[in-house]
Amino acid sequence: MPDNDRLEPLEDLDVLAARYAHACASADRPTRERLRDDFVREALPFAGRLARRYRGRGEPPEDLEQVARLGLVKTMDRFDPERGSFTAYAILTITGEIKRHFRDHTWGVHVPRGQQDRVLEFVHARAALTSELARTPTIAELAGRLGVDEAEVRGTQTSAAAHNTESLNAPIGDSPDGAELGDMVGALDFDLNLVDDRTTIESLVCELPPRERRLLALRFWGNLSQVEIAEELGISQMHVSRLLSRTLTWLREAMLSDATPPWSGAGGPEHRVLVTAGPAGVCAAVHGEIDRDNANQVRRELLSAASTCGRGRRLTVDLTGVPLLSAAGIGMLNAVHEVARGRGVRVLLTGVQPYVARVLAISGLRELLADQPEPVTERT
Repeated sequence: MPDNDRLEPLEDLDVLAARYAHACASADRPTRERLRDDFVREALPFAGRLARRYRGRGEPPEDLEQVARLGLVKTMDRFDPERGSFTAYAILTITGEIKRHFRDHTWGVHVPRGQQDRVLEFVHARAALTSELARTPTIAELAGRLGVDEAEVRGTQTSAAAHNTESLNAPIGDSPDGAELGDMVGALDFDLNLVDDRTTIESLVCELPPRERRLLALRFWGNLSQVEIAEELGISQMHVSRLLSRTLTWLREAMLSDATPPWSGAGGPEHRVLVTAGPAGVCAAVHGEIDRDNANQVRRELLSAASTCGRGRRLTVDLTGVPLLSAAGIGMLNAVHEVARGRGVRVLLTGVQPYVARVLAISGLRELLADQPEPVTERT
């Protein structure tokens, strides 16, 4: 082929493409390949200018220029002079290749293509609004600029955060011990799941009587055994076991229910003595446990009720609401019985639960029971 058929460097790619197509029409295969290489070489600066438009987005300029050159080659292979301008087709093809490179190689996680395009719009809108407002735009302002709702802006913002990721094996500065970024990641703190339970427990413990609060403190904070707690509180080890069981049962029920159940033990708001007068005398209904902490209070209230009976009448003490009677409670009932007998008042105990009835029988107060069955005794 004559030398004047070689392609001269031209700035107008459309003219260069027309000359290339005309020269290739009557050339053999080796000549067409040479003309193609010359055409690509002449168009390389054009591909480089398109690649430089995407500088500063996290990718090396050399990689972007290489992608643009490959896009130029695809343009040469697919171009048909009868279908339009070579320059316009080259811009679309090369730009598409560069964008595809960003989608496939620069995202830390896989994000759908549509979402990637929305992320680019979001980034551009955020940069424009930041420049206009001289501050970081709000979600509502970004939604107004993009013409979408706020929920979609939040989703796009989350996707944008997945664009760049860092390796957990990346070294931390010039650390002499070779520390990595993953070493800075904390482990799961399973105690965080117990924060709500601990807050609830603290509020419920404050509702317990002082003795029960002290009992829990000695057992779970002081790490004392039941025998040591019994010596500290001056009660039996069996009584400590019952108090702990009742207190923990109440705490479990209170944590699992919406409304706090009433405390029926000694010292609680449900512990009371209700006195009513009848034709045969006075009835005093006792509610709650009777132990060392409240035995004197119950004794005073029962003696006050006995003083209103009058000689020859009867003081009926209803123990239906008493689940536990300690040694102090036995001494209290015996004192009330002796004082009332000196005043000519008979004391009768009704509604006695089996455990309390067994304690009364062992203590020699069986005579005070009114129409009670034989107490249940434990087998040894």
